Amino acid sequence: MLVYSTERLLSATDYIDLLNRSTLGERRPVDDIPRIQQMLDHASILVTAWDGDLLVGVSRALSDFSFCTYLSDLAVDEAYQHQGIGRQLVDKTRLAGGPNAMLILLAAPKAVEYYPKIGMKKSEVCYYFDRQ
Repeated sequence: MLVYSTERLLSATDYIDLLNRSTLGERRPVDDIPRIQQMLDHASILVTAWDGDLLVGVSRALSDFSFCTYLSDLAVDEAYQHQGIGRQLVDKTRLAGGPNAMLILLAAPKAVEYYPKIGMKKSEVCYYFDRQ
């Protein structure tokens, strides 16, 4: 039975292990443990999904809890995909961000087709600066 939590502590090594078991590992700095730890430490919202002691899903977001919640990472172990875990993580992240906050994200290329399936709207406008 899966258990979802916003309270359970998450180590950088557990997170990296999950990233490597998901399609997101190729797009995150999994060889840089201190950087991953900072990503976790500074998240406003962390929702985790556990199968016993095995981390099988994570949603990591930044929020002002009033206007905007940015979903930075949504990772589900490939062996656990197509079971509704991603949708549950998104729903719980939205709930944690509050009823007045819009949930936004930049989709990873492999996930572009997923988000409309869970009811998200697509925007044609996004601008960004590359990392330095």
